[in-house]
Amino acid sequence: MWHDLLVAVALLLVIEGVMPFLAPSAMRRMLLEVAGQSNRSLRIAGLASMIGGVGLLYLIN
Repeated sequence: MWHDLLVAVALLLVIEGVMPFLAPSAMRRMLLEVAGQSNRSLRIAGLASMIGGVGLLYLIN
């Protein structure tokens, strides 16, 4: 179980690093745009992301 968790965290770090590596200025603009969003909008986006992730895990398993 720990092995799978560590593999998932490692893949998350790789995926998270792609955008700042390939397009740092675009990422900076995106972060500034996100910083201007309301808390409600960010919570809805986070909820949608979690639901999508759970759905994907369900389909994979």
